[in-house]
Amino acid sequence: MTGDVFAPSINLDRNSPVPLYFQIAEPIAQLILSRQLETGTRIEDELSMAKRLKVSRPTARRALQRLVDQGLVVRRRGVGTQVAPQLIHRPSELTSLLGDLAQSGFHATTQVLDYTQRLADAADAALLGIPEDTPVIETRRLRLADGEPIALMRNLLPARLSPSRDELEATGLYEGLRQRNVQLLSARQSIGARNATPDEARLLRMKRGASLLTMRRTTIDDAGAIVEYGDHIYRADRYTFDSTVFAS
Repeated sequence: MTGDVFAPSINLDRNSPVPLYFQIAEPIAQLILSRQLETGTRIEDELSMAKRLKVSRPTARRALQRLVDQGLVVRRRGVGTQVAPQLIHRPSELTSLLGDLAQSGFHATTQVLDYTQRLADAADAALLGIPEDTPVIETRRLRLADGEPIALMRNLLPARLSPSRDELEATGLYEGLRQRNVQLLSARQSIGARNATPDEARLLRMKRGASLLTMRRTTIDDAGAIVEYGDHIYRADRYTFDSTVFAS
């Protein structure tokens, strides 16, 4: 460290076929990914890095740009280069956000903002594949990771299957369903993006109009019945969806 600015100690192999910019960027990336560098840590600028490591300024600039492209650092005018908030990588699989956060090393908490029971109207019935006037539960939850808001989740499900408000605050929705012997089989989901409304921006502590990732999911049990419909939004600066693509 130099003052409040992190200056990485890097041994460059100038005879290696590995480009110098990569030799600079990779050790810093590993420190960030292992959380040895905390969010907000300032990293020395390209001029200082180039002089200290005895490389060209374009090489130092390319190293820092690689970290920017990986989403590991952000560069702001007047502030410099800082370690970015860690992205939460969520697989495009039938998993709960609570479990994904825990697996990524975050302390996850949930605030249940709304928990309402009503009789299904035509729109509810269409989403869940049930008769109108069937009792349903609609919930809206705020999910936090290490105390920072990450996602707003609206879910609709048959009342007979729904975990209680207290259960939703203590465990994930899918865990609550499994405790009711619901065997989850598959889900249909679509992922998109849009800008935050003023209310969403307030709850997620974002600027108005900030970018959001969206996911709509319909989950099906082993009997082919719909057990829940979810309409979720995620902070795009903290969240990414991962998927595996197979060659045809």
